[in-house]
Amino acid sequence: MGLGLLPLGLALGVLITHAGLPWWCASLSTAVIYAGSFEFILVGLVLAAVPLATIALTAFLVNVRHVFYALSFPLDKVSGRPARAYSTFALNDESYALATGPQARDWSGARLLWLQVLMQAYWVGGATAGALLGSVVPDTVTGLDFALTALFTVLALDAVRERRGDLPTPLLALLSALIARLIVPGQLMLGAFALFTGALLVRHFVTRSRPSHA
Repeated sequence: MGLGLLPLGLALGVLITHAGLPWWCASLSTAVIYAGSFEFILVGLVLAAVPLATIALTAFLVNVRHVFYALSFPLDKVSGRPARAYSTFALNDESYALATGPQARDWSGARLLWLQVLMQAYWVGGATAGALLGSVVPDTVTGLDFALTALFTVLALDAVRERRGDLPTPLLALLSALIARLIVPGQLMLGAFALFTGALLVRHFVTRSRPSHA
């Protein structure tokens, strides 16, 4: 997973320098914000001088899925307030996918914490290297912004294989993406995340209020 995050960080660093931002913005963003897909989106928002309120709303819609991650992430295994605070900050899609899988049931809190530390180290190091090397990467290189989408696709396929009985969830995700592509093609990721989150909330409340026949 770390080797997967490294080229993604490189892609982010290259995009930041090609956007005309100083190289240290890549290091600062990955160390302080550490929000993966939102950091790719943030580059365009900064260049467009979008108001802070819009940036905050975008960050909320893109990352609100982390609220659901917290419900099943094994944070109780991590000891100490500083360690728990960092583990909460460093909770991302990749660490969640690994820490909640069947292979991680016997993992200790220290292993979970080091997993997150090393993932961010790969992310910060890759972005910094990409930013420093951005000047030698020609502007004609395309597809770097698709690197994160590719990793999410792999994680999604792994999740579908592990939960073969949960067909509605990937169908909801696909439907959300298709609707977002038709309604807001310029903000596909943001629109798809918002629709998917809304669909999951509606399904949760509907299933919870449905009477049991047991």
